[in-house]
Amino acid sequence: MKRDRVTIQEWGRRAGPFVLFLALGLLIFVAFSHMRPVLPEVVDAVGRIVMLVVFLSAGLLARRSRRFEMYWPVMLACFIASLAMAIDYYLPSRDWLLQTLGVSLSTPAGRALDKLDSSLIIIISVILLTKASGNSLASIYLQKGSLRKGLIIGGIAFLIAAAGSIPVSELFFGGRDLEFQRVLSWTPWILIFIAGNAFNEELLFRGLFLRKFEPFVGRLCSNLAIAIPFALHHSGVSYAPQALMFLAILLPLALAWGWLMQDTDSLWGSVLFHAGTDIPVALALFSAL
Repeated sequence: MKRDRVTIQEWGRRAGPFVLFLALGLLIFVAFSHMRPVLPEVVDAVGRIVMLVVFLSAGLLARRSRRFEMYWPVMLACFIASLAMAIDYYLPSRDWLLQTLGVSLSTPAGRALDKLDSSLIIIISVILLTKASGNSLASIYLQKGSLRKGLIIGGIAFLIAAAGSIPVSELFFGGRDLEFQRVLSWTPWILIFIAGNAFNEELLFRGLFLRKFEPFVGRLCSNLAIAIPFALHHSGVSYAPQALMFLAILLPLALAWGWLMQDTDSLWGSVLFHAGTDIPVALALFSAL
């Protein structure tokens, strides 16, 4: 697979698109996050509508222009991500699901089903909108690619993360009373939680954007342009008392997941790697209930 060989002049040409893509990522995933939005409720709602209209309009105009046609996939990805998160944010499906099943949110089962509900909304929305736009699932890395390589790297990373999950959870995420038998009883809910979250986030961030950014800024900067908003998307989480240390760890992990996706041309290795690193988080969340 070819690697970037970039001159100083080429780095200069990539600087503008990189800053633009970074700003778009921060707008979509930080300012209008579906998990921790930063704006007042009314402003947030109006902002989401305006953002969707702007992304869709800009994308359609770019698609009809020979000069700006190459920006159409980027605007489409921004529209899909924004709409998927808005649907998840406003649709009260979690309440319907938990009420129907008689499960409380203050239990491991409730937290796992909450995560699964949110993940399925985003995953289904991204896939359906991608297909509706005329693009293939390969455009969002939902393909075999170098599957064996991805599963080997992702599987090794998963096993290492799983083996150290209890001490990591206690040290970095405030996990408590993590006796083996207690953790073992949570296994089905841990698996649901980490599978839903890893697939959701790898698809929404790297799967949706990496391939769209690459023609403008190359592989490395494409990865960085989405890794930074991904890390900051997690700022303010309740399960990381040491916020700066958490973000400092999360950024290189995000870059590793992006590299693996680009290198294997597939989502699956990154999802497996990501899922393993989510185990300590799940343990901390469940232990606090």
